[in-house]
Amino acid sequence: RLASGNGSSHPVSFILLGIPGLESSHFWIAFPFCIMYVMAVAGNITILHVIGTDHTLHQPMYLFLALLALTDLVLSSSTQPKMLAILWFHAHEIEYHACLIQVFFIHAFSSVESGVLMAMALDRYVAICFPLRHSSILTTSVVIKLGSVVMVRGLLWVSPFCFMISRMPFCPNKVIPQSYCEHMALLKLVCADTRVNRGYGLFVAFSVVGFDIIVIGISYVKILRAVLQLPSDEARLKAFGTCASHVCVILAFYIPALFTFLTHRFGRQVAQVVHIMFANVYLLVPPMLNPIIYGVRTKEIRERVIRGCCSKEP
Repeated sequence: RLASGNGSSHPVSFILLGIPGLESSHFWIAFPFCIMYVMAVAGNITILHVIGTDHTLHQPMYLFLALLALTDLVLSSSTQPKMLAILWFHAHEIEYHACLIQVFFIHAFSSVESGVLMAMALDRYVAICFPLRHSSILTTSVVIKLGSVVMVRGLLWVSPFCFMISRMPFCPNKVIPQSYCEHMALLKLVCADTRVNRGYGLFVAFSVVGFDIIVIGISYVKILRAVLQLPSDEARLKAFGTCASHVCVILAFYIPALFTFLTHRFGRQVAQVVHIMFANVYLLVPPMLNPIIYGVRTKEIRERVIRGCCSKEP
């Protein structure tokens, strides 16, 4: 069945296959995904609670970390409940507008996450290269403005995806061979010229992720130069330690994200199972790992979590 509106026709719903090629293992595959999702939700809520209730942590680094935790919650929750329903209960059907909403949340908050990682790199750069001026350069109002720009950029840049695709006619085929709706997967079901949509997708990718990676790269080159000029080995190790967790988070996000993006467009030789698994990893592993990395490596967060756990013991 097709529904009509705005001069275009679209299916009432789509069929999400889950992980094609591994249908017989869907039930068991869902367990590790469920565990990772629970860890992501629990970890990020803990980070938000610790930062929100402790006023001494209302500093740039922790405010950006809170925004990262909030972004990770939205990003993982936009896909995982539906994915677990597909794998465990064979709930393959997704309503057309629910699919578009999923496209919006996935792409908008992936963009926000990239922007937050860029803002955190700038914070590390200012903290290490201008330590005496850090609090005067990155004031609370500057942090709020930077966070707002990152958020608005993600929402505004991605909104045209949904608007453009909602006005296009779809082919009778309504099967999406993965476990969630995203822009390129939907474009493959459109019965019209999609060059403008693909071009806009590339523009967003390069203007958002490309810009953020360049800023992160420049920041870390300058950080490295500043650290290597420090007088003592102890000072150098301490400076590297403050950046190590952020670098781990950057790699955990960008490597699977870039693999997924490039495979969709150019990876004809990549096995579909590998592509789909990476697409799921990219939306679940960073939200799960980020609280663990920051919780273990950041002394202030770690101490407050331990103190909170100990205070609840009888």
